[in-house]
Amino acid sequence: MMASRRAVAVAKFVGVVAVLALLLHMGLLLFSTRYNTTGQSLFDMWGSSLASNPSYGGGGGGPRAEAADYAPGTPKPVRGALVALVRNNDLYGMRKAVRELEDRWNHKYNYPYIFLNDEPFTDKFKKGIQDLTRASVQFATLEPESWGYPDWIDREKAKTERETATYIKGHSESYRFMCRFQSGFVHKHPLLKDLDYYWRIEPDVHYFCDIDYDPFLYMKKNGLKYGWNIAPSEYEPTVRTLWNTTQEFMRRNPDMVAEHNMLDWVRDASGQYTRCHFWSNFEIVDLSLYRSPQYQAYFDHLDRAGGFFYERWGDAPVHSLAVAMFLRKSEVHYFDDIGYYHPAMAHCPDGSKERGKCVCDPKEGWANGFTCAKLWREIS
Repeated sequence: MMASRRAVAVAKFVGVVAVLALLLHMGLLLFSTRYNTTGQSLFDMWGSSLASNPSYGGGGGGPRAEAADYAPGTPKPVRGALVALVRNNDLYGMRKAVRELEDRWNHKYNYPYIFLNDEPFTDKFKKGIQDLTRASVQFATLEPESWGYPDWIDREKAKTERETATYIKGHSESYRFMCRFQSGFVHKHPLLKDLDYYWRIEPDVHYFCDIDYDPFLYMKKNGLKYGWNIAPSEYEPTVRTLWNTTQEFMRRNPDMVAEHNMLDWVRDASGQYTRCHFWSNFEIVDLSLYRSPQYQAYFDHLDRAGGFFYERWGDAPVHSLAVAMFLRKSEVHYFDDIGYYHPAMAHCPDGSKERGKCVCDPKEGWANGFTCAKLWREIS
């Protein structure tokens, strides 16, 4: 009799445990219908997130900093670097950005830094950066032909534009030099000649999220050429003739435009310029794009037209139009899992106020709702 009662009790206990397990499983499935910004459910995210995927340098939050393939001073799985064009008086802003990059990501991966300047860096600047990282750091000045006016520019016409401009940075000569350099010369600098990828960084920016995988490796293994994070619309007075000049390039070089391109992102149904662009202060790029014959031909066409100086063509719309012409959408990646702030705009992944490895307020990081970001998600 006692044995029978024990058997019944054990059966009831097992039944209760089974019911609880079933309820827990159903709860997880229901809870997992709340999607994160990458489009994965939480259930999928736990099982196959980039952070736990060794294929992309993930280690589940483990001691990746000591992994042999990411140790300081050793060759990395990808020939990539973090690259900044910056001045000596930006030291504090650059230190803040590097500190956050190290804390959030690079202390685990130790990718090298490259800092470029139109003037020699001071010892104070160099030490201020080197104090923050175990990774390799290189400093260099720009080559003369990459900074300033090309011979064919009418400087009086350029001066008139600066003096009468009413848009942001409209009066700045050096800002135009910067836009031209970033559009056509950054990838040609000798310190970048051995790189396959670069991640552009800037002073006074913030990174809101722990990044537990290697974005360079992710791009390489998935055949991605261009990675972005924020996509606003350009201010029309700065690009008054950029679209017409780009259309002229396409008419002259139809064979250079990819068959399955992204032009529907930069033009509307009537063929007008949407002014959509990737905000290039955050971009991770396979440098074969900028080194390609079609990109070089496009930059040369724009450079000869003079719009960097007669208007204020930015490197962001230039890069974006090139991406739209020369790449397929499948070669472009939206890094919406990386929370990022650049003065004036921010991207904050959904739910970051309450959960996950990002700490930011989505209401203050509203770039995910930009029309251009929505349009990018809609195009095929």
